[in-house]
Parts: sequence; C-alpha cells; structure tokens
Amino acid sequence: MRERSRERALFEEGPILRAIARLALPTVMGQIILVVYNIADTFFIGMTGNDAMLTAVTICMPAFMFLSAISNLYGVGGASAISRALGARDPRRAGDASAFAFWGCLLTVAAYLLGARLFMDRFIDLLGGGNAAVHAQARSYMRITVVAGGAFAAMSTFFAHLLRAEGRSMHASAGIVAGGLINIALDPLFMFVLFPRGWEVAGAAAATALSNLISTLYFVVALRRGREASALRFRPSAEMLRGGVPAEVFNCGLPACLMTLLENVSYAVLDHLMAANGVAMQAGIGVAKKINMLAHCIARGMAQGVLPLISYNFASGDHRRMRRAALASMAISVGLAAACTAVCLTLSEPLVGLFIQGSTESLHSGARFLRILCLGGSFSALAYATISFFQAVGCGFRSFLLAILRKGVLDIPLMFALGSLDPVCGLVWATPIADVLCCAVAACLFVAFLYPRANPLRRLAPA
Repeated sequence: MRERSRERALFEEGPILRAIARLALPTVMGQIILVVYNIADTFFIGMTGNDAMLTAVTICMPAFMFLSAISNLYGVGGASAISRALGARDPRRAGDASAFAFWGCLLTVAAYLLGARLFMDRFIDLLGGGNAAVHAQARSYMRITVVAGGAFAAMSTFFAHLLRAEGRSMHASAGIVAGGLINIALDPLFMFVLFPRGWEVAGAAAATALSNLISTLYFVVALRRGREASALRFRPSAEMLRGGVPAEVFNCGLPACLMTLLENVSYAVLDHLMAANGVAMQAGIGVAKKINMLAHCIARGMAQGVLPLISYNFASGDHRRMRRAALASMAISVGLAAACTAVCLTLSEPLVGLFIQGSTESLHSGARFLRILCLGGSFSALAYATISFFQAVGCGFRSFLLAILRKGVLDIPLMFALGSLDPVCGLVWATPIADVLCCAVAACLFVAFLYPRANPLRRLAPA
C-alpha cells in the first residue's frame, strides 16, 4: 500500500518536470537500449561484409515489429484505460482492463505467429526479399525471431506498458534494458563462436529470441512480487468483457497499433521499391533507417512514459496539471529530436560506416539517405507526442487520424509520386515531407483541443 501511495503522489503532486523525469527517463533509456540492440544485429552482421545478410535482417524488421503493433494495441490501450480508472479511484475497472488486454494480446499474437509460419515465403517476398540469397537468410532470421521467439518479444513489451500504467516506469524499463544488454552480449557469441561460418544471421536471431525470453521472465517475476500492491489482474472473467472495457482499450490502443503497423508497412514499401535499385541501395537505406530510429525512439519513450500521467490527471479532473505535463514533454521531445538531427547531418558517413565496412556504394548511399531522413525528426516527434496525448485522454478518432496520416496515407503515395521523378532519393524524401505535413495537422488539432475559445476546462472531453 505504501508503494501505491508513492505512485499516487507522483501523479498528483510535486513539480511536473520531476514527475516527467521519474516516468519518462527510464522509458526513454529503455527505448534507446531497444534501438541499440536492434542496431547491434546490423553492426555485427555488417562485419561480415555481406550485403545479402545485411539486407535480410533489414527487410525482416517490419515482420518483427508487427509484434510491437499488437503489443501497442493492447498495451497502450490497456495502460490508458488502467491509468484513467486509477485516476477515477476505480481499481476494479483497472483490473478488468488489464485482464482483457493480457488475454487479447496473447491470442492475437498466437494468430499472427501461425500466419507468419504458414505464409513465410510469401511474406518475405512482399517485404523485398525476392533475391534468392537475401530470401534464404531472411527465412532463417524470421523463423527464429518471429515464429519461435515472437511471443516473448510481444509479451515483454506488453508487460512494460502495464507496469508504466501504475507509475512503475523504472521496473518496466529495467526489463527492456536487461533484454537489450543481454542481446548485445550474446550477438558476437552466437554469431562468431557457437554458430558455424555462414550462419551469422541465424546466430543473431537466436541471441534476440533468447534475450526476449529472459526479459519476459523478468516481467513475470516483477508482476508476481508486486501483485499485493497492484491493481493489475490477469485471471480471465466475464467482467473484463463488460462495462465498455474492450471498447475503451481498443479506442486508445488501435491508433497505437496502426501507427506501428503502418510504420512498418511504409518501411516495407520503401524496401520493396528500393529493391529495384539493387542490394547495395537496400543495404544503405536499411542502415540509414535504423540509425534514424534514435530520434523516434526518444519521442516514443517520452510519449509512453508521460501517457499515464496525462491519463490519470485527465480522469481526476486536474486539467491544468495534465496540460502542463503534455506541453513540457512535447518541448523536451522536439528539442532532443533536433539534437539528433544535427548529429546525423554532421556525422552521417561515420555513423553509417559503423555498420557498412569499407568505402562502398552502400555506405555512400546510406549516408545520403540518412541526411534526408533525419530532417523530419523534430516534426515526427511533435506528431508522435500529440498522438499519444489524444490516446491518453481517450480521443480515439483524433489519434487514429494522426496515426494514419503519420504513416501510410501521406508517405506511401508520396513514395510513388516522388519515386517517379527520382527512383532513388525521391523514395526517401517522401518520409520527411510526410512528417512535416502530419505535424502541421497535429499542431492544429492539439491547439483546438487544449485551448478552445470558451470555458476550456468544461470542454476538455474525449471526442
């Protein structure tokens, strides 16, 4: 009970910046580690000098990240519902929301893994793995990371969302960080010691799957040890399907799911179109995308960390604190993304050179692609923060609209349009242009919601 009182005080009292730091800093660090361990596979595979292996890992990223889309559907949706229930002093509803989110996530992941196993070859071809050498390596990677280890990847992310909903951001991030560090440590061991030469991709996949298993076990232990002071419940019951609980979870979780899903569909389309320019160009864009993920992961970490704070204060009626938390977190996200942009513009070739050895076509193209992609960082950070804000306060339609604008509705048509003018760089320019357009719409919707013309507190209600 003492732990729950501390978490309630964090949501309700004290300086906003301190609350943001307590909630968001561990989440940001966890997201950075998540990107680092994703990049680690690319780094170690890049040491082989084999573009086919490098491309195989790159094109499998959307298939692996689809698991994150499922985790976000139930994790972000569940976290928002749980935080608002706690803010309204209704722990029973929080327990019903966590139970529904858990079983929904588990069953949906099982269905996805079955589909990935049955249609693996077709899936890989759609992701840009038409080249025979690339296809063989991608099949090995997907079989281990997605089909065999996908459930652990999804559930570890899901559990982290639920822990953050109660203010236990440090516990949530510790599991993610532990899994990432273990992955980084196991990569060279599995790739260059335990697995034979030529099996480096399979070794990287095995390291990833094992680290996700360990991360999931950590969360299971953490949840069991803290169950007495927690409102989270996982036992299935009829109550978890009543009272609008599923609708509340889906209302906030669907935009988060679509944002991740469409982001990976967008990357898959880019890889597929870039494949026409050769494996070297595919390798270059793959590395550039992974490096550019750093700014996005910071924005994602800030948004996920602050979401429970915004949800709680919205439900409790403290809209002034909710507003201050949203504006402060947005400013921090945009500032950090701008810093990442400056670093990528200045050090594009050395950064890409960490993953692509030697002065090759893929290295030079990757550096050029990185300089283009990073220009949208600050705009994307503001759009992402706004989407998360609307998820936190239950404005499902607005977050849904911005989610499909951010990835899918704008950038994919732009890829085809600009690609017809320049089949290489035109494809890449579509991403930052879409970021700017989505940011403009997000800013308009946010200002209209937060500062209505008359009686703002009374009009702060979900749409």
